[in-house]
Amino acid sequence: MEDQQLIAACKKQDINAQRKLYEKFAPQMLGLCLKYCNGSDAAQDMLHDGFIKIFTQISTYSGRGSFEGWMRRIFVNTALEHFRKEKQRYLIITDIDDADIQVTDENLERIINDDITEEILLAMIQEMPHGYRTVFNLYVFEDMTHKQIAEKLEIKVNASRSQYSRAKSYLKNKINSYLANINESYKR
Repeated sequence: MEDQQLIAACKKQDINAQRKLYEKFAPQMLGLCLKYCNGSDAAQDMLHDGFIKIFTQISTYSGRGSFEGWMRRIFVNTALEHFRKEKQRYLIITDIDDADIQVTDENLERIINDDITEEILLAMIQEMPHGYRTVFNLYVFEDMTHKQIAEKLEIKVNASRSQYSRAKSYLKNKINSYLANINESYKR
C-alpha cells in the first residue's frame, strides 16, 4: 500500500492501515523521541502520545508537503508539551550573562565528526539535563532560532542562548571524558 492510500485509509479510521503506518514510521519517530528524552521508557511514552495525535489529527493533513514532515512537527510539538509539563522540575533558567562558558563550535564539531559515533553522541545527549537537551535539540536538529525556541518554550531569548551554551559545554565535557577513557584503555 502506498503512502497516499495508507493515509486515506487512516483518515477512515482503518485499524489495519493505522498499524501499517505505525510500523512504517515508528522507528524514525522513536529516534526523534530519543533525542528529547533521557530514556527509552520516556521515549516510548512520547512515541505512543505522538501516534495518538497522528491518528486523531490525520484528517487535518491536506496532502501538501511531506507527510513525514507533518508527522515530525507533531512529534516535536509533543516533545515540547512534555517539556512544558516538566519545566518547573527540570529547567533552571539563568541569564546568558551568568554563563561563564567558552565553547568553540569548531572544536566540538570536529571532535563529533572525527571521534564519536552517532549512537554514543545520542546517549550523551540523552544524559543532558532536560532543559539543556530540549533547547539543544530544537536549535541543532530542528534549526530553530533562539527567538523561536523562546516562544515555543515560553522562556526568554537569553535563557535559550544560555541553555544552548550550557548544553554545548556539557556535551564537550562528556566527550572529553569519553575520549580520556578511550585513551586510558589504549594505554593499558
